[in-house]
Amino acid sequence: MDQYESLHPEQNEVLDTELVVSDDVLLKAFALGPGAKLDPHDHSESTNVFHVIEGTVTVIQGDDEQAISAPGVVHHDRGVVHGARNDTDERVVFTASLCPMPG
Repeated sequence: MDQYESLHPEQNEVLDTELVVSDDVLLKAFALGPGAKLDPHDHSESTNVFHVIEGTVTVIQGDDEQAISAPGVVHHDRGVVHGARNDTDERVVFTASLCPMPG
């Protein structure tokens, strides 16, 4: 069983779990149900990298949007506003790595 198997989001629901928490990195998994959205936000002190594990997620970065299918990687520089949305009828799973660990 993979670490994401327990995440079964409903329509418009975002579920997450922490996979790694250390002094210098935070790794979280996100599962988005159909129509779900991770609101745009930024991390002023951390670089954030999305790894798309399952499905196709619409990644929001500033004013740009792009559909990224698994396997896919998206890099967000420090301070860049970013978010994600599931425009499909299937579950979307991605991880987000924050380095260094937010303070």
